[in-house]
Amino acid sequence: MGRLLRRAAMVGRTGEVPVAAVILDGGGRSIGWGANRRERDGDPLGHGELVALGQAAALRGDWRFNDCTLLVTLEPCIMCASALIQARMGCVVFGAADEKRGGLGGVLDLSKSSAAHHHMVCRGGILAKECAALLRDWFRQRRQGAGAAGQSAAPRFPRRCSDP
Repeated sequence: MGRLLRRAAMVGRTGEVPVAAVILDGGGRSIGWGANRRERDGDPLGHGELVALGQAAALRGDWRFNDCTLLVTLEPCIMCASALIQARMGCVVFGAADEKRGGLGGVLDLSKSSAAHHHMVCRGGILAKECAALLRDWFRQRRQGAGAAGQSAAPRFPRRCSDP
């Protein structure tokens, strides 16, 4: 997790939310690395977990990951948690909990849902304070930078689809 934290910090310096992930096969070998790249790619699916999953699937030539473990610095969101269930990930280990968007206990726990066709082993809280501090500091700096430039931290969107 320490290595992932360093990678997440590097990603944060590029303007991406500092989240990094790695998938280990049953032998403990890294088969997929990922970090957030939504801003870089302009892709809403550019979450670190999904990037790592795509890389690992390409390497293995398979979409099933029953024997694998995903490590990630932040609890996977609902979209990523669902993708991990679809991929039949064996185990997920995460650092900081995400009480606003987390899909493995923060908002919902999809790993324990009776509707899920696959149930993963999940373990959170690994270097949680360090992972949370990285995210908290990154968002604080981003807000301060936006305020200094006279801009809001979030882009403005129309209230309704029909608004110009």
